[in-house]
Amino acid sequence: MAAKSHIEWTDMTWNPVTGCTKVSQGCKFCYAERMAKRLQAMGVERYRNGFQVTLHEDMLDAPLKWVKPRMIFVNSMSDLFHEDVPGHFIRTVFRTIELCPQHTFQILTKRSSRLAEMADRLPWPKNMWIGVSVENRDVTFRIKDLQRVPARVRFLSCEPLLGPLDNLPLDGIHWVIVGGESGPGARPMREQWVVSILQQCEERDIPFFFKQWGGVRKNRTGRLLNNTTYDGFPPEHSLLVSHAV
Repeated sequence: MAAKSHIEWTDMTWNPVTGCTKVSQGCKFCYAERMAKRLQAMGVERYRNGFQVTLHEDMLDAPLKWVKPRMIFVNSMSDLFHEDVPGHFIRTVFRTIELCPQHTFQILTKRSSRLAEMADRLPWPKNMWIGVSVENRDVTFRIKDLQRVPARVRFLSCEPLLGPLDNLPLDGIHWVIVGGESGPGARPMREQWVVSILQQCEERDIPFFFKQWGGVRKNRTGRLLNNTTYDGFPPEHSLLVSHAV
């Protein structure tokens, strides 16, 4: 439920919630759903419900036990703002984050309307980054919702990138991640879509992170764009690294 992560832009994951439901095209080949079903078949107790939304209250205070500063992705196996996650549970997650200033927590959601609706009832510690998934033009409304949130760092995850995203509304956005879909059935991503987002970030001086080209075998396609590895992070990341040394 808490584990070292192979995701390039974080150190580890913390899953006080598991399970989710599909809301847009980016969910079609959900890696978390595949993994949850595999773990259920293996008899892992926490995944006895498969990919149904399940709360794990015993995990709520886990980060309090971690001393060394880390970058922590919250709910890699779910969506914290899913409609089946009670508001009081979300507030408890935020309070745990508030009590762990040595760590940086990254929360990513596709339920941007609920995020925005709850914003004035949540604490907003400086060590929390909030992002929304934006896979194509149909869901760019999520950015407007994110811009209403008083987080210190607001970011976009354009992964899996499924179409062009020109003229993104980037006011108040501090970081952009782009990546292609990977795994069985992976849909292709075009280079011009990635380059367009890169150029928009460069024009706004927004850190850009290119995660992967993806594909059925993502290890074969790598991370190079224009013969360059783009590992941009918000300035706050450098503070975390310096404290971890």
